[in-house]
Amino acid sequence: MTQRASTLFKTGWISLAIIGVAILVFGLITTAVPASSDSPYMRAIGVASIGMGLFGLLITTIAYRRRERWAWFALWYYPLFWTAHLVGGLPPGKDHIHQVVFIILSLVGLLLPIREFFPRREAREPTTS
Repeated sequence: MTQRASTLFKTGWISLAIIGVAILVFGLITTAVPASSDSPYMRAIGVASIGMGLFGLLITTIAYRRRERWAWFALWYYPLFWTAHLVGGLPPGKDHIHQVVFIILSLVGLLLPIREFFPRREAREPTTS
């Protein structure tokens, strides 16, 4: 692997890991200190976020870093999830800056190192008859 490819890959998995950590931390905070009058609902959201963050972080730090193609496909959940939240005006929060940041980070994480998961085929030598 070239220095450039190594840097792109490292940037990619760290971008995806940041999203996983952010979701995990959001879940921990929401579970511990629900900021709504509907405390059981917010705790349920927090627990679900803990699971989503932990699951994404594990896929990123283990399978994605091993360059397992299924992990690359599975992590497309991030940009789809955050785009749905942005377009649908869904929570968390009233400002949607974090959603845009997470969409960009996830696309960077998935597209920068794409050649690690889908290498170019070597130029085929012409066959002679």
